[in-house]
Amino acid sequence: MKHIVKGNEPRSLLEHRSQPYADYDNYPQKDDLRQSLLIEQGYICCYCMQRIAHDTMKIEHWQPRSIYPDLQLNYKNLLGACQGNEGQPQRLQHCDTRKGETEITINPADSSKNCEKLIKYSSRGEIYSDDETINNELNEVLNLNSETLMRNRKVAMDAVIEGLSKKYPSKSWTVGIFSKEIAKFANVNKKAKYRPYCQFVVFLLKKKLSVAKNQAKSQG
Repeated sequence: MKHIVKGNEPRSLLEHRSQPYADYDNYPQKDDLRQSLLIEQGYICCYCMQRIAHDTMKIEHWQPRSIYPDLQLNYKNLLGACQGNEGQPQRLQHCDTRKGETEITINPADSSKNCEKLIKYSSRGEIYSDDETINNELNEVLNLNSETLMRNRKVAMDAVIEGLSKKYPSKSWTVGIFSKEIAKFANVNKKAKYRPYCQFVVFLLKKKLSVAKNQAKSQG
């Protein structure tokens, strides 16, 4: 999960909200909303970080519409999520599709609590948190440790290691090499897109960076 910095809402949403009897269902310009969410999220799902696009995303109400109808048009409450195996058995669903109307505490767009500091990853692709409530939400509510997602995260990291091995076959990877690779995944590319599962890769690369720094210090 990557921290999301909410930007300006689309003008069409602002104008629609001022209309009598305005609600989410009768908002006609949802493509404007999708585009704004995609841009501010770097075209990755707000929960699992897989690639999303206009036709492969859902508009997520972090605080559910059925419980908080007054927030259904609040841009700060809206996120872009993947389709999460919609239509499949619940055990295979994840992200917003699995979450449904369940309330959760972990919010990738919370400006006061950076989700990146609350979440950890294992080298085999597992996502977890030392916070018991958040850890339960990651597993039971969002199902972010489904077999497919864990495999996809691991494949993303394996590709990074393979690329480094080809570029630096001696495997004498320096602090500078790791720092450069981290920057590549921590920032959007020229197309304003994050790489899928970017924060997972950043987390593991930072661990390797820490080892490289300690080795450099001991050799110095």
